[in-house]
Amino acid sequence: MKQVLAAVVLMSLATVTIADDRVDHIVTPETKAMNLPFSDAVRVNDMIYLSGTLGVDPATFQLVEGGIVPETRQMFANMKRVLEANGSSLERIVKCTVMMADIAEWPKFNEVYVTYFPGKKPARSAFGASGIALGARAEMECWATVDN
Repeated sequence: MKQVLAAVVLMSLATVTIADDRVDHIVTPETKAMNLPFSDAVRVNDMIYLSGTLGVDPATFQLVEGGIVPETRQMFANMKRVLEANGSSLERIVKCTVMMADIAEWPKFNEVYVTYFPGKKPARSAFGASGIALGARAEMECWATVDN
């Protein structure tokens, strides 16, 4: 039975393809101007996948000052800007992954996080990490739905 199930799964995976015309690589003017080596987000059908987002001023790509709380607020502002420019919103986020330079700052991060999700919360993973880009206190990537 396990072999049959494994064969079905492998056959299913082998037939899944995504045509390039249904994949949109989203690069903001700021990211493009700085020649950064990533897309800010990628849209596939009715989903948009945001790259890891930091609490940086988008004009300078410098971290905002003050630590985890202002960085988290700026992170959400940056995500909101990309989502809304591409037919989605913070309210349509369904999954977040949070990486924190110091997991002891999790309570402070959560104080800000819940203000952006006062009702239903997205699925989420959070973990401590070392070496976040630019010395950031936190980085978050998200998945959100978008209208076709």
